[in-house]
Amino acid sequence: AAVVHPDGYVEIRDRFKDVIISGGENISSVEVEGVMMRHPAICEIAVVGVPDERGGETPQAFVVLNDGASAAAEELAAYARDNMAHFKAPRRFTFVDQLPKTATGKIQKYVLRQGRAAIGRQ
Repeated sequence: AAVVHPDGYVEIRDRFKDVIISGGENISSVEVEGVMMRHPAICEIAVVGVPDERGGETPQAFVVLNDGASAAAEELAAYARDNMAHFKAPRRFTFVDQLPKTATGKIQKYVLRQGRAAIGRQ
C-alpha cells in the first residue's frame, strides 16, 4: 500500500498482502510493528491479520522478547492501546523464541498467517 503526498512524494507503507482490513479500516502491519518495537521488552515482532469472529481481520502479534526481559500479553495490549488508534492495536499476542525467516533474514509472514509457526505462549 502506498500514499501520495501533496508534493508528489510516494511513500510505500506496506505490501498489500500485509495490510490488515478490520472493520472497514486498513491497518499497516509495518506501522503497528514500528510502534510496538519501542516497547523495551520487545526484540522482534511480526503483526499479521487473522480472521475475526465479527468478520474481517484483527491484528495478531508474534513477539520475540529481549534476553532476560519479561512482558505479559496484557501489558503489551495496554501499551498498544496507549500508543496507537485502538482499532490498530493487536488484541492477540503470541510469544515465540524466533520468527520464521528466509535465508536473507526476511520474516515469513505467510508462515505465521498459515499457523505453521511455533505457537509459543499466548
